[in-house]
Amino acid sequence: MNRFTRVCLTLLCASSAAVVAGELSPVGAARTALEQWVQTRQLISKTRSDWQADRELLEQSIRMFERELQSLGDQLGNVSTNRTRADEEREAALAQQRELHAALERARELAGALEQRVRALAPAFPPPLLEKVQPLLQRIPADPAATKAGPVERLQTVVGLLNEVDKFNAAVTVVNEVRKNPAGAEVQVETIYVGLAQAYFVDKAGQYAGVGVPSRQGWQWTERRELVEPIRKALAVYKNTTPAAFVALPVQIQ
Repeated sequence: MNRFTRVCLTLLCASSAAVVAGELSPVGAARTALEQWVQTRQLISKTRSDWQADRELLEQSIRMFERELQSLGDQLGNVSTNRTRADEEREAALAQQRELHAALERARELAGALEQRVRALAPAFPPPLLEKVQPLLQRIPADPAATKAGPVERLQTVVGLLNEVDKFNAAVTVVNEVRKNPAGAEVQVETIYVGLAQAYFVDKAGQYAGVGVPSRQGWQWTERRELVEPIRKALAVYKNTTPAAFVALPVQIQ
């Protein structure tokens, strides 16, 4: 017996009871029971349809929330990873900063030591060289601890000055100078500087000549009239006014 038959029999029994009670006729009772049964089935069908729609909506919401939770978890993982990477990069930057500060401090110490040595050597520079490097010497701070110049700038000054000194030392330089003779009169002379070690001078009249050597108090000049001709010959060879030849000149080694 199916469910519909059972429901109908139940309704008929209810209707029969109603008839026995004298309330409804058998046909009216059956009609009333059938209408109630149809309404009940419609209500059940609507409830089931609404639940089906609500269940699909709930399932969609659950899937959406699961995706959001997964995305949030991924973002939190990325935040943790990025924070770790940022901490590592910050530590690396701080370590590099410490290394740079240490390197600058070493450069500052090196610059101060080189400046002192160059300043101590400056009096021994030949006058033409001293005149050329004077602007660089003026840039060397008198007090390394009080200067505002950076160590890189100071090292550049020292290196530039030493380059000029090296170029002068590697060449023969001839200049016109004014020198006082033994009588105290100023005489125009030509001077040959052989690097930083030795110099020879002679006047145009061929009456005054001598040699010069460096010292920490400046260059020391000594008259040597017997060197007039050798020095004049050396000048002629230098100027290409006479064929190249060996010229013997005295050298003082300190």
